[in-house]
Amino acid sequence: MPGLRISPAASSACNVAGRAVANRADRRPLELPLAVTAQPPNRLSDAVLDERLRGTRFVSITPQRVLNSPASTGMDYWSLNPYVGCEFGCSYCYARYTHRYVVERAHDAGKLTDAEFADYRGEHGWEAFERRIFVKEQIVGALAADLKHVPLGETIVIGTATDPYQPAERRFRITRAVLQHLTRCEGLSFGIITKSPLITRDAELLVKLQQRNEVQVHISLITADARLARTLEARSPIPAARLRALRKLIDAGVNAGLIVAPVLPGITDDLPHLDALFAAAKAAGARFIHAGALRLYAAVRDRFMPLIAEHFPDLVARYERAYARQAGAPREYARALARRVQRLQKKHGFAKNDGMMDRYRPSRVPTQGELELRGSLP
Repeated sequence: MPGLRISPAASSACNVAGRAVANRADRRPLELPLAVTAQPPNRLSDAVLDERLRGTRFVSITPQRVLNSPASTGMDYWSLNPYVGCEFGCSYCYARYTHRYVVERAHDAGKLTDAEFADYRGEHGWEAFERRIFVKEQIVGALAADLKHVPLGETIVIGTATDPYQPAERRFRITRAVLQHLTRCEGLSFGIITKSPLITRDAELLVKLQQRNEVQVHISLITADARLARTLEARSPIPAARLRALRKLIDAGVNAGLIVAPVLPGITDDLPHLDALFAAAKAAGARFIHAGALRLYAAVRDRFMPLIAEHFPDLVARYERAYARQAGAPREYARALARRVQRLQKKHGFAKNDGMMDRYRPSRVPTQGELELRGSLP
């Protein structure tokens, strides 16, 4: 990969294993309930896989690449998202712009007519994020190729933009196919973010994955209040279901905890609210908690601020002032929130951390001996 230099000792964690999996994949079909086509359709309208009664449509795309490098994202880890768009419809989700880019590229390539472009984009450019879900079929081949560029000791995070266990996963099983391939790797660090209890379906795969790699599963939950969660996250699982999923993962031996992001100023940042959430996480067996304040990107404002105006009108002026010049929370607020979170971590017996900054940092660096591949892993 241009710009990425890999030393001979730190070669890909999946080079040999990846080739072995690719060869096996040539001889047996992937675990997908859909027919595999030799060539992707020329138009997205010809690639519709399914449509729900409420109008959500699932569209097949065949990716050439699936891993986003740190150099391309500005983050300190690789990222992977099996789906583009998400049915959960969280009002604060920052990833709506990723869906817009896919739609705009398809339109520019002639795969969408002007009328279809309007439908796939939505009136304000964000609505279709929840109603037009792109499914990355045949993902394993692209993943195997991309993994050749990932050095040992690196981190790959699944679900940075859209939930890998959203309702579509129950049918299409794209995330499961990804995990099955990744279990052939060694010496990497993996993070997974989800709001969905469906992740417990893959508990055995996660245990297998962490036998040769580091794994952190982050159950995303910003409130233990079911009514408030429904207001902020239109179709996400209720908090109790997520906490039960966390307990099931812990009981299965998976390294799992809670990610409380975003913390919403004036809504979910008060001490009693956070204290109740930390207590619930501890009761569910969480190994860790990471938390961070809302980042109000331009792509989020059109969706999030009308909701604030409807349900929390007294906060509108406060949000407009606080986020007038930047997407991140004001520095003093972020520092005060970090102190509050660390006090609660200490109270409930969680290790202190740097909030969202170190949530995927590997706990140990592979030694020189561990940098030698063992060949095709069983």
